[in-house]
Amino acid sequence: MIGRALVASVLALQVPLAPATAAREPCNPPRGVLESSESWAQKRLDPKRVWSLSTGAGVRVAIIDSGVDLQHPQIRLAGRADLTGTGYRDCVGHGTAVAGIIGAQYMQGVLFYGMAPGARLLSYKQTNAERSEGLDLLVRAIKSAADQGAEVINVSISTTDQPSLKAAVDYALAKDAVIVAAAGNIKSEDGTPVRDYPASYEGVLAVGAAGPNGLLSEFSNPKTPVAVLGPGQGITSTWPGGSYYKDLKGTSYAAPYVSGVAALVRARFPTLDQAQVRQRIIATADGATGAGKGAGMVNPMQALSAVLPFEPANAPVVAPPPASPLPRGAVAKVPPVDQNAVDLALIIAGSALGLALLVAAARVVIPMGRRRGWRPGRAE
Repeated sequence: MIGRALVASVLALQVPLAPATAAREPCNPPRGVLESSESWAQKRLDPKRVWSLSTGAGVRVAIIDSGVDLQHPQIRLAGRADLTGTGYRDCVGHGTAVAGIIGAQYMQGVLFYGMAPGARLLSYKQTNAERSEGLDLLVRAIKSAADQGAEVINVSISTTDQPSLKAAVDYALAKDAVIVAAAGNIKSEDGTPVRDYPASYEGVLAVGAAGPNGLLSEFSNPKTPVAVLGPGQGITSTWPGGSYYKDLKGTSYAAPYVSGVAALVRARFPTLDQAQVRQRIIATADGATGAGKGAGMVNPMQALSAVLPFEPANAPVVAPPPASPLPRGAVAKVPPVDQNAVDLALIIAGSALGLALLVAAARVVIPMGRRRGWRPGRAE
């Protein structure tokens, strides 16, 4: 227990912001289950298949949400900050689920794991409720994450267009952060979608939600200019209390799948800037047509292995080939054939064969002659 408290205090220092105060409201997130399961999303994107290329090692991913449960065995935080003054605990569950999708550690016997387990997760608690608790805290979180060197910023929050929010987004983009934001869910009373922000800002990787059939989810906002889709229905992820929650849905859960892919790409291709990372993820998606679908479902393997002619400086980005197991020159070249030596060998072999045949014949003929009284004649 003392060890965990010590770790928590160290983590709190890694992202220095205003100190948190004790929670004044009850912290009772919905109860999860103890057994995890492998959702269709995990099977579809198959992150383990790409870990030989990248695990997102060392990439700092900021999670602006409801906090993250530090006690969950599959979640490791590299830093945390409470902007709400309610304490670090995740009293909603949303932030813990988002963190798990991005970077939950692989554990033997546990079916669930995150997209980029090597990423360094930074938790910015911006709300203590189901919905965002204020634009000012969101703006502050985005700027703070950029100042702390976050290379990917996940914003599973949607709001309206505000100059201060646009300025914060531009600030983070200028600091080379990839901003991944949920496209938003249709929530107006008459079902008419309106653009959600920050997903609709230029330079933001807006993510819509798709179901197990690959089709756009009914709730996914088609008005927001979506770049790619991520799994957003029937999702399983980590949950407060060391548990898991099943059947999650929303574009806010689709976004962290794309944030995980962004971390994988940034670790594999560290020279790409945020715009090139965003362009690579879009260019390698599975493809789609229609409003709200963007370039289609995100494809981790293609994002890490495709050779794209436009990056950088019109040259393909290709990872260096693996080192050869043998040094150059270890295997000698075959010398050219010496025809004279071959001819001489054939003559010698032919002569030896003729002599052997002559000796064999003599061994048969001479004894026969002797048995018949044959004697060699004398020369006169």
